[in-house]
Amino acid sequence: MENGKKEFVSYEYKTVTADRDRVSFLLDSYENFGWEADGNPYEDFREQGKGGAQKKTTLRLKRNRKLINKMELTRLQRNFEACVGEIEALEKSKTSVAMERALITGLLGTAFMAGATFAATAQPPQVLLCILLAVPGFMGWILPLFIYRRSAEAQTRKVTPLIEEKYDEIDTICEKGNKLLY
Repeated sequence: MENGKKEFVSYEYKTVTADRDRVSFLLDSYENFGWEADGNPYEDFREQGKGGAQKKTTLRLKRNRKLINKMELTRLQRNFEACVGEIEALEKSKTSVAMERALITGLLGTAFMAGATFAATAQPPQVLLCILLAVPGFMGWILPLFIYRRSAEAQTRKVTPLIEEKYDEIDTICEKGNKLLY
């Protein structure tokens, strides 16, 4: 900067949409690839998903177009983004398997209850068959809660070490990117 003049810098821009609780993590990580937060404010919005509306934030980032080692930084950034995607998929898998098992059990219970209802309304009523079908039907309605809890806990124990490995991989990638910048 000479005589009070500001040097010209050409920027490239990137927009990232993320869960609100991951914003700090992403900002810290993208800095290692030369990105910095743009001066524009972040936007919060709700994204409709299977589990209801989730708060999302749009991050606006910029970086100097004339970075040294830009190709290598971009490659590392893609690896980072792939790891983040894998972490998100692993986080979702904690409850998705448990939900599937609970829903199947609940549907089977409903089928047994439908059979019990048909047995009770038949002419003449089949009371013994109604009772035999109602017992597993009620069990199919009660057990999903316990199945969900147990399956979710087991899946969480199984997935947590994998998620930690991905975070370690992200740390290594960010460290390499930071070394290329400075």
